[in-house]
Amino acid sequence: MNGIIIVDKPKDWTSHDVIAKLRGALKQKRIGHGGTLDPMATGVLPVFIGRATRAAEFCENAEKEYMAELTLGIVTDTQDITGNVLSENTVTATYADVEAALSQFRGAQKQVPPMYSAVKIDGKKMYELARKGIEVERKPRDVNISVLEMCQGDGCQGDDRFSLRIVCSKGTYIRTLCHDIGQVLGCGGTLSALRRTRAGAYSIDTAHTLDSVLAATSTDTVNDIMLPVDSIFSEYTALAISGSEIRKAKNGADFFVAAPSSKPSDGIYRVYAPDGEFLLLGEAKNGKVRTIKNFFEVGDGKK
Repeated sequence: MNGIIIVDKPKDWTSHDVIAKLRGALKQKRIGHGGTLDPMATGVLPVFIGRATRAAEFCENAEKEYMAELTLGIVTDTQDITGNVLSENTVTATYADVEAALSQFRGAQKQVPPMYSAVKIDGKKMYELARKGIEVERKPRDVNISVLEMCQGDGCQGDDRFSLRIVCSKGTYIRTLCHDIGQVLGCGGTLSALRRTRAGAYSIDTAHTLDSVLAATSTDTVNDIMLPVDSIFSEYTALAISGSEIRKAKNGADFFVAAPSSKPSDGIYRVYAPDGEFLLLGEAKNGKVRTIKNFFEVGDGKK
């Protein structure tokens, strides 16, 4: 079994919980996900099965989109609503004040990861230290927030809650973003709800509830909801190779796609055999292609 299932992760489940449940249901040892979601969060969790697990890293590194609820006036130790409340403050910020604050967090920037995170310092995950009441200095990390906007109509009823749409790079902590916005506004803030609506090429429209995936495994219809591994690379142009070039590719050597007179432009491509088998993701340069990552079955057709 090889492929990708887009799960709509339920609230109060860890990403690891979902993988453990599906590992048993699918009877697959090789299974992983494309980017952790906190237990309080819901939404897009791509699950990679079999040889498709080789593609998980590309999803982990891809841009993500979220719908988040920011609650002002509350500061917690975890920077989200599940944590212990450290302070509660009066909120005087208006819709315009929040919009002005958001402008400071768009684009490339440095973000200090929260103590309650899986980032390691001296071999120990920071959340393990945080649970012992230990706080350590954290180095800011480079992140990019390409979209940060309020959804119209939210936060206008005086309840101090604002819905945000966020498109961001790998490593961005939405909890920390909400905390930092609250700091700028002078009243504090915390993340009170989070839903991931896109992870790389996969949107919430393609996601299946965990219950429906489990039901599909019990009725032997799971292939009906499984996507092929090349779907993660849909943004790249497809190229076909044949004959000796396939043998070169399957032996890890650089290969040519076509005659020099019709060589592909420099860039990244999906590479296929004549029968439509997805072979690899490759990078073309001066007409020659090198393998970035292969996805054919090892030993298949190699000479």
